[in-house]
Amino acid sequence: MEIRKGFLLGSLALTMAGIGTSASAAEPKQTGIASYYWQGRGTASGERFNPNALTAAHRSLPFGTKVRVTNLKNGRTVVVRINDRGPFVRGRIIDVSKAAASELGFHGSGVTKVALSVVNDSLTAIEP
Repeated sequence: MEIRKGFLLGSLALTMAGIGTSASAAEPKQTGIASYYWQGRGTASGERFNPNALTAAHRSLPFGTKVRVTNLKNGRTVVVRINDRGPFVRGRIIDVSKAAASELGFHGSGVTKVALSVVNDSLTAIEP
């Protein structure tokens, strides 16, 4: 009986630990290479791509997720909304729109090293 009670309490603790934890909170802060894209086309979310919007492509974050992108070379930061899938180039973690690349200061170079963190509605970073 004691073993069963311990098992049930452990299971309950694991279940309770998952309550209130959003998918974005479980997403760790990422660092890697960002690139930008400018060509007009449809996005994986169904939106028409707008190079003047602050949007981005990420492989796994849900559409609509807001992400703070920080250029590690110059410290500039922008918040983008995920509306597409990608990047599909090895070693890259995010593709941002042309407008976001300009805000981050890497429009001329095409790629830069960045840090990503998911933000909640009040624009505070959610750290793991």
